[in-house]
Amino acid sequence: MTTTAFITHRDCQLHDMGSYHPECPARLTAISDQMIAQGLDPYFSYYDAPLASLDQMLRVHPPAHLEKLKRTSPETGIAHLDPDTAMNPHTWTAAQRSAGAGVMAVDLVMKGEVNDAFCAIRPPGHHAERENAMGFCFVNNIAVAARHALEAHGLKRVAIIDFDVHHGNGTEDIFKGDERVLMVSMFQHPFFPYSGADAPAANMCNVPLPAGTGGEDFRMVVSDIWLPRLHEFRPEMLFISAGFDAHYEDDMGSMKLVESDYAWVTQQLKVVAERHCQGRIVSMLEGGYVLSSLARSVCAHLRALADL
Repeated sequence: MTTTAFITHRDCQLHDMGSYHPECPARLTAISDQMIAQGLDPYFSYYDAPLASLDQMLRVHPPAHLEKLKRTSPETGIAHLDPDTAMNPHTWTAAQRSAGAGVMAVDLVMKGEVNDAFCAIRPPGHHAERENAMGFCFVNNIAVAARHALEAHGLKRVAIIDFDVHHGNGTEDIFKGDERVLMVSMFQHPFFPYSGADAPAANMCNVPLPAGTGGEDFRMVVSDIWLPRLHEFRPEMLFISAGFDAHYEDDMGSMKLVESDYAWVTQQLKVVAERHCQGRIVSMLEGGYVLSSLARSVCAHLRALADL
């Protein structure tokens, strides 16, 4: 039986950017409630995310960026880094847990303790650039995990797949030109963060899509563009920036995916992982802001990941 790790931490729910902020603690509660409602919870191995170490985060971010986050972290109330991105007294710890979840996931998968892993974490990470927090993100979780696989486990090639409705500008900023990393992504364009469409680096396979794009066109992108690049690259591990805000119910964006699209793309990526990566996949939560569609989409993703 496949073992899939489910990694999270209660600290991730203490990060709060204020009432009415779409990136809210209830996102994680909605996921766990839906897993119970669908009877999925017995099929996963549960782990508490550790704090990422300074050294692990320094593989991705310069000291000045991490020091700024620590310095900005308020003792009470909320401190804004930009109009969308704010810290409360628990944010810095939650950010370290979110990055630490990816490190733990890599270690568990590489040791063979689990086949693959999903990290139900917040704050998300894919907008966090090397030197800049933005777009609800502080530390680039998927980048910390990917670098850990390369540096601590000696992998030669890893691939990052990002299907969030927003371009993963931070991940691109960190890995552009790094031949050990292939990033394939699709995102609504033009749309926040207004990047990714102009002459990306050779290791970036970006597919900008117009508002209103639905499952049929998304699946064509995956089949015709992503999969050939992934098979050609032969990665030794897959990392998924799993954003679910391209769902048609999610009013953060204007794309029209449904749960079955997320299940399907996960199944396609599992085929790649079985062929090239000994099945090794680490998936990390990014966006998804309407609680019902987020929770249902995550469950569809988890069913495919765990072969349920």
